[in-house]
Amino acid sequence: MALGKNSQGKGRKLSNYCSTVSVAVFVAFCLVGVWIVLSSIVPIQNSVIQVSETETINDDVKNVASDSKQFEDRSGDISEDSTRGSSQTKKSQSGDSHPENQDDQKGIEKVSDNTAEENQEVVGDNSDEKNDLEKGLENTIEENDQMRNVKPSTDETEKESDRSLNSESEETETSNDQIHDDELRGSMETLDEKESDKSTNDNKLGTEKSMDEATQQDEMVGETAEDKKHLHSEATQSTGGSNTESHENNPASKEILVTGTSSEILIETSTENGTWSTQAAESQHEKESQKSLVSIDSRTYDWKLCNTTTGSEYIPCLDNWKAIRKLQSISHYEHRERHCPDEATTCLVSLPEGYRSPIRWPKSREMIWYKNAPHTKLVVDKGHQNWVKVTGEYLTFPGGGTQFKHGALNYIEFIQKSLPKIAWGKRSRVILDVGCGVASFGGYLFEKDVLTMSFAPKDVHEAQVQFALERGIPATLGVMGTVRLPYPGSVFDLLHCARCRVPWHVEGGKLLLELNRVLRPGGYFVWSATPVYQKDPEDVEIWKAMGEITKSMCWDLVVIAKDKLNGVAAAIYRKPTDNECYNNRIKNEPSMCSESDDPNTAWNVSLQACMHKVPVDASERGSIWPEQWPLRLEKPPYWIDSQAGVYGRAASVEFTADYKHWKNVISHLYLNGMGINWSSVRNVMDMKAVYGGFAAALRALKLNVWVMNVVPIDSPDTLPIIYERGLFGIYHDWCESFNTYPRSYDLLHADSIFSTLKEKCNKVAVIAEVDRILRPEGYLVIRDNVETIGEIESLAKSLQWDIRLTYSKNGEGLLCIQKTFWRPTKVETVASAIA
Repeated sequence: MALGKNSQGKGRKLSNYCSTVSVAVFVAFCLVGVWIVLSSIVPIQNSVIQVSETETINDDVKNVASDSKQFEDRSGDISEDSTRGSSQTKKSQSGDSHPENQDDQKGIEKVSDNTAEENQEVVGDNSDEKNDLEKGLENTIEENDQMRNVKPSTDETEKESDRSLNSESEETETSNDQIHDDELRGSMETLDEKESDKSTNDNKLGTEKSMDEATQQDEMVGETAEDKKHLHSEATQSTGGSNTESHENNPASKEILVTGTSSEILIETSTENGTWSTQAAESQHEKESQKSLVSIDSRTYDWKLCNTTTGSEYIPCLDNWKAIRKLQSISHYEHRERHCPDEATTCLVSLPEGYRSPIRWPKSREMIWYKNAPHTKLVVDKGHQNWVKVTGEYLTFPGGGTQFKHGALNYIEFIQKSLPKIAWGKRSRVILDVGCGVASFGGYLFEKDVLTMSFAPKDVHEAQVQFALERGIPATLGVMGTVRLPYPGSVFDLLHCARCRVPWHVEGGKLLLELNRVLRPGGYFVWSATPVYQKDPEDVEIWKAMGEITKSMCWDLVVIAKDKLNGVAAAIYRKPTDNECYNNRIKNEPSMCSESDDPNTAWNVSLQACMHKVPVDASERGSIWPEQWPLRLEKPPYWIDSQAGVYGRAASVEFTADYKHWKNVISHLYLNGMGINWSSVRNVMDMKAVYGGFAAALRALKLNVWVMNVVPIDSPDTLPIIYERGLFGIYHDWCESFNTYPRSYDLLHADSIFSTLKEKCNKVAVIAEVDRILRPEGYLVIRDNVETIGEIESLAKSLQWDIRLTYSKNGEGLLCIQKTFWRPTKVETVASAIA
């Protein structure tokens, strides 16, 4: 018994000893854990501060970094409320990782649960209208409002700590929300491995959110099992830190940043199935692919200024004197057409001496800085016609023209009164102004809600198109010579020529037949020229020839009206809406085009002296006039109802989804979270427009801009849809230079275009072209894969551009950069551009 008691006593002592050891070990592990956490905080803080210093960002730009968003935002123009909200959200999230702040954590979890329920309701009600990044931003703002009401007083300590880290900003992130230096610099940031261990409530909320977002994706464009990996879901996130689970465990992480409306794979698939043709495939004139041989390094790439005869106004494909000198004839204006260099230019165009930021619209319509376009030839030649005048340091534009000396508005009203059926801004929305001069006609048609594609050649009327673009008026360089205009058939509601100096009557009316190709059935041609109202022998001869040609084309001369104020007259013709007149002609002159001749094929296609039949089938484009403006902006065209879309679904469904998507992205992100000063933006280009949803959304949101929609020649030919909805655009090959002066655009939008170009174009030349047409202080917004985003960001840094925002997730990214006034000092002579 004694032995038994002793045995039991020893057992109790051993048990107590083990318990003590266990407690000691547990405490030791806790202390080690705390030490590890604390030791990991300081280096992270220092790295973020170092990045802020080395990025050479303007003082007014604020960095907002989040471990859950992997988001780097240098948007100096972001609203104060939005910035403050983001900062406070980050501070509240930091409490989740500090066990000593249990009260904070409980408060946050409570708000997270409430917010999760609200988010589920939002997703259910607006699954078609909101993508993930915009929802995340909205939810964050909503959460911030709640956080300010429930957060414990311990936040004051955290705020004081934040201020000590960076005295320049009250919104500096706390240590748990800051990410490593290499994560900020990279175009694809990765989550810290520790962040995968979140609370149960967080994971539950993230799962519920992801399931709702997966349901929402079913409503998006081009959604198939294979396509989901390519659909846009900008930063699938929810509030309360629930979105910080690892990529592997988060179903929403399979969704990528760039929308389905920009999926390269989907475009290639739809092109293969024959639903949508491309200009490159049709025209047979696609240039041989160029391979990029330049290795890009932002620290070593050596940019040089272009040494050319035209200096700061160099346009590579129009100033190729080497090719122009070899022309056999210039009788058809061949020297004004495109002649691109054999190798794309990689140097940068210089700035005019004294160049400054353009005057903002609408004041710019009346005046521009003289030194931005220092030319006086038009002042001398056309001053008496009120085209342009010199007024101190400005060039001023009284609004006149050759045929409307007393102002474009009076002339526009004259046309409307002469033929009320024209109905500016209702029936007639998109027009083509041939030989536009300084484009005052198109500039004042904005007041009638009319969009004008104005074009003129780069000729002896120097800088006329440059003046127009500097004023904020749509215009492009072009000539009616030997090739078709870069527009589809039957897209313009009205054509206008105010003494445009085009010989319509020569060669069987070949140039007039080109206008017939691009004019809608039932559309009007307004010809205001001396042959209409003057009686000298030459004018009488031209008028007679025009009468014969237009009659043979079955154009009806609707009215000849006199403008008493300007002392001119205009003849207004109308294109037929059926083929009856064509079939009843005694002579087949001009002849009808062959069935194989596609009127929509326009890139590098030779002019033909023939006419295409008018579409009469109710399902064909052109058989019915579009809906009146502005209804046509939002309503899918009738003729795409039976077609498959670019991404494999019904075209009408894709059209609507694309429009909703861009309205959501622009209103929730582009307007507030990109660091873009929209008050300085007037001239916009969408480098790869699909359905025109980006431009349509800008219009619907009433931004005071116009958009040049570019459909690349190797993309599905959706440009007719863009025109049908009351917008305009042009075909282009981005391996070549664009027909515009340097410094033409305030913002370029590139949605999944650079990744498709880098395999066939010299990417350095493409960026040099972007630099050429973008104004200093202008913006480039890119949505593309991470590899491409990284390459462009590297090039942008080598150009000394400011990185306003960079974000990436799951292989896709978003980048917003702003061009600066920087120019290199070294010079490169472009042999082909020396006259």
